[in-house]
Amino acid sequence: MIKFSRLFIVFALIFAACSSEDDGTETGGETGGTDSFDRGAMLVNWADNIIVPAYNNMAAKTQNVETAATAFTTAPDAAGLQQLREAYVDAYKSFQSVSMFQVGKAEEINYRSYLNTYPANTSNIDSKISSGSFNLELPSSFAEQGLPALDYLLFGMGTSEEIVAIYSSNENYRTYLNAVASRMNALTTEVSNSWNGDYRDTFVSNTSSSSTGSVDKFTNDYVMYFEKILRSGKIGFPAGAFTGTASPSNVEARFNAEISRELYLEAVQSFEDFFYGRHFSGNGTGSSYKQYLEYLDSMKDGADLASLIEDQLDAIQSQSSSLETNLKSQVEKDNTKMLEAYDELQKAVILLKVDMMQALSISVDYVDSDGD
Repeated sequence: MIKFSRLFIVFALIFAACSSEDDGTETGGETGGTDSFDRGAMLVNWADNIIVPAYNNMAAKTQNVETAATAFTTAPDAAGLQQLREAYVDAYKSFQSVSMFQVGKAEEINYRSYLNTYPANTSNIDSKISSGSFNLELPSSFAEQGLPALDYLLFGMGTSEEIVAIYSSNENYRTYLNAVASRMNALTTEVSNSWNGDYRDTFVSNTSSSSTGSVDKFTNDYVMYFEKILRSGKIGFPAGAFTGTASPSNVEARFNAEISRELYLEAVQSFEDFFYGRHFSGNGTGSSYKQYLEYLDSMKDGADLASLIEDQLDAIQSQSSSLETNLKSQVEKDNTKMLEAYDELQKAVILLKVDMMQALSISVDYVDSDGD
């Protein structure tokens, strides 16, 4: 009996030692698949200093678009068209700062799809204006509204004089333009209000490291945005990276393509700012992915992972200086530079989707259809 007890004690000590090693307390702060990094502080920084201010800014911009559209359609003239165009460009640039935040109300109402599905389906837009019958609340109408529809309605129907003449003589055009501007503002206001209401607390309090926790869920959306919306949408599809055939008509803002590189750069900068936890307004920074990776002492091939991501984001910015301001023209004249831009973006996809998410112990929950 005594011999059995001694054997049991020895076995128990060995088991305890193995259990302690499995807890991972000596792996850069990791503790059995979780860690002690203050996720709550990071979520507060994301919400209060980046996401909410960015949506508030976007709501102000879409209000300006709706106001300018009302003024222009009430008395169409060249000055009114110019004011509306400026409000539209301002809103398009601001949209690049919120497009990556497809969580909460934005996810529930398909905010990004309604605001920026491109290229716009101009045939359907023309048909519905002609008939005077349309319903912009239908998911089938994604490509008939939002910023790409305004791109067509303000730049794609002829010279400035011809466009003023169209709106001066046709009530259906005025009705459709106002409907697009009004819906864009209403959807943005709805998302902004949710963040300024209860959803902010719901988001920051969900510090769980499970697949439904805010960090895990948002990280999937953040990386998916970079891969599908930024890399593929803005560069890959127009450049023909997946088909081998360039498609300049797929450039964002195709009818006012002089702003297309600027939109791309706004998106890259916003994505980068979020990685570093930079505040939307001012020069402040807070808890971030970069700090999280440094806390975990995450390495790749002997190099610091956060620094590798930082270097690759710098490389993307540097390469973009070789692109024309008009990406449609860039595709048509020298698509090689667009493909080079895609290659730089793809390097970041690997660092984010494979290395960063693995370091953070977050599983990818979206389907990859590009074979990456």
